[in-house]
Amino acid sequence: MRIVGIRRPGGRGVEVADLRADGEVAVLGGLDEFWADPAGALSRPAAGPVLPVASVELVPPVLPDARVVCIGLNYLKHVAEGSFREQELPEHPTLFARWTRSLTVGGAEVPVPSGEDGLDWEGEVVAWVGAPLVDADPDAALAAVVGYSTFNDLTSRRAQKLTSQWILGKNGDNSGPLGPMVPAGAVGDLRDGLRVRTRVNGETVQDGRTDEMVYTVGDTLSLVSHTFTLRPGDLLATGTPSGVGYARTPPWLLQPGDVVEVEVERLGVLRNPIVGNDARRKGA
Repeated sequence: MRIVGIRRPGGRGVEVADLRADGEVAVLGGLDEFWADPAGALSRPAAGPVLPVASVELVPPVLPDARVVCIGLNYLKHVAEGSFREQELPEHPTLFARWTRSLTVGGAEVPVPSGEDGLDWEGEVVAWVGAPLVDADPDAALAAVVGYSTFNDLTSRRAQKLTSQWILGKNGDNSGPLGPMVPAGAVGDLRDGLRVRTRVNGETVQDGRTDEMVYTVGDTLSLVSHTFTLRPGDLLATGTPSGVGYARTPPWLLQPGDVVEVEVERLGVLRNPIVGNDARRKGA
């Protein structure tokens, strides 16, 4: 199964569907209905109609009030390549937040904001929380993960470095492309190592494995759950391997006309074109 959000003509709101290899989507139910019992929804046959993908709009299957928690500096080689290489690795992960409005899907255009020399790529994996977590231990937190998606944490580096907080640089319009959610049972444990690759115009720029993570999914969700309750539909972006653009000599950033792809083993390929800032004004 590959779980996506869809909008159908007629104003039904966002629904959740299984994106099939034959170019059709099988509707599982409404967004709120799905996240009320995601494990149950995944275990049952699709109750809704089967529709051509071309007849619907694909959107992230994300609740409007979902929390999007992101881990920064989660691969040692990435820490070593960047501006944080002189700092001691902290005991706890560096966390920042995205707003759900920054998320989009594969194929969506991603604009370069004004004042930026380009956008930087950060291919990674997102874990979806499927059950409430309060003061959970790492094993229980990991067991609550209902699925995983390919993700690209596209970053406005100049904005990111204006302050000690990263939120501005991490929430550009459409800067969080998100692939379909694959059920956790079909993915396995990220500690076993899934290959994560990023390509720009066909050239590989990142090539890492998820078993290189410093802070694991279970440990991080457990940590968060001791401060605030995690709920079904919340997301954890797990960080990126080495190979980002700003750390290169000279720096290499995404420009309008470029195409960036993130491919994660068992999760699929996420592809997005980069466009100019004028696209933001047209869509305002």
